[in-house]
Amino acid sequence: MSKASSIFICQSCGAQSQQFFGRCSSCGEWNSIIEQASHNSSNKRNKRNSQQSHEASLIKSEPIDASGHETLERIPSGYLEFDRVLGGGLVPGSLVLVGGNPGIGKSTLLLQSASAIAKNRSVLYVSAEESAQQIRMRWKRLKEADCNLQLLAETDLDLVLREIEALKPDIAIIDSIQALNDENLSSSPGSVSQVRECAAALQRIAKKQSTTLLIVGHVTKEGMLAGPKVLEHLVDAVLTFEGDRFASHRLLRAIKNRYGATYELGVFEMQGKGLVEVINPSELFLSGEYASGVATIVACEGTRSLLVELEALISGTTYASPRRTTTGISTNRLHQILAVLEKHMGLTLSRFDCYLAVAGGLEVEEPAADLGIATAIVSSFKNLTLPEGTVLIGEIGLGGQLRPVGQLTQRLQEAVRLGFKRAVIPKGSGVDCLKQEIKMELIEASKITEGILIALDGDPTTSA
Repeated sequence: MSKASSIFICQSCGAQSQQFFGRCSSCGEWNSIIEQASHNSSNKRNKRNSQQSHEASLIKSEPIDASGHETLERIPSGYLEFDRVLGGGLVPGSLVLVGGNPGIGKSTLLLQSASAIAKNRSVLYVSAEESAQQIRMRWKRLKEADCNLQLLAETDLDLVLREIEALKPDIAIIDSIQALNDENLSSSPGSVSQVRECAAALQRIAKKQSTTLLIVGHVTKEGMLAGPKVLEHLVDAVLTFEGDRFASHRLLRAIKNRYGATYELGVFEMQGKGLVEVINPSELFLSGEYASGVATIVACEGTRSLLVELEALISGTTYASPRRTTTGISTNRLHQILAVLEKHMGLTLSRFDCYLAVAGGLEVEEPAADLGIATAIVSSFKNLTLPEGTVLIGEIGLGGQLRPVGQLTQRLQEAVRLGFKRAVIPKGSGVDCLKQEIKMELIEASKITEGILIALDGDPTTSA
């Protein structure tokens, strides 16, 4: 009989120790260590896997023929926006982890995608959180047509693995990985050891049968994917499903993708009949109204260009320390731009409160939005309105210079498509070459003062 002992595992990083501590020595988290029983003897699954590994035959490598190499045929997900984020569709044998806040629509997205795929391929939907009756109720609410979709409501990992091995589906959806339970482990479902072992077992059978696995993952209160970091390294793609609970649109973003571009963005809208993809997402972030403190930028998310409105409000304060509040923009970035404006344009912004927001709840991290942020701030401070149809693209240096940005042609083409007539860009962007491709007025500026004055009134000689 095996001798039982206890080990202590951190639920944040997965570190193990033989003694209990209030704080994890690896990641520094407090009250994240739990006790788990450990057995010296190996479990049945480890024995079975070792036998299968001994029986597996070796495969000899062959020279790569660049002219006639084979490529795996991707499986369409049923949604162009979903395929865009994946890099063209689902790759057979790959693992895709989809995370997001509770109630954001992860299960709805995967159920709708599963129904579209099941019209031509075999799909197994494993519901570990909801019963089969609850899934059928959602199916009726979404008004999906009948298709070859197999439904399994089970939390036992062994039964799920047997079903996948017996059916050999093209697509298997696990909703969710935190609800699966391996009976060979004494820890509770959702713990670090359970998530790690369940994901590893699913990966082995997916690679063996070339079954594409879509795994739903929970997120922590900090917005990070729950479970050990090894879970993110184990899968081939990590997607996050984001959205504001006060807005109807949802953003699907690729954080990691071995088969496509990272930080690619897909936009959906939640309606009564389910999720509907948004083909032209720039319309969600443009109001068409022109007022002081409003500027339009072109942000790049992966291979997609989005026109987004920035809103700034400058108001006087009676406090010694003015407020700096941002939504969708890094606060440190705002502080840096305010310092540059005060230094190089002589604006006394240190005595004013500054509020900055990105329309539509989108988060913009790239420095190409700097010129738009600065122009919106000056526009609100001077109570001036930007001319209609103007976009602003450029990165601001600490010396007040404007630096060129990448993917400029792609950004300007999207602006032209939406009817914008004028763009202020950094000097050195190659205007002569761009004018042959872009049918709009292109104005170069080398300094932040010049760029903002041109954007506001078209006269760089006007003083601030």
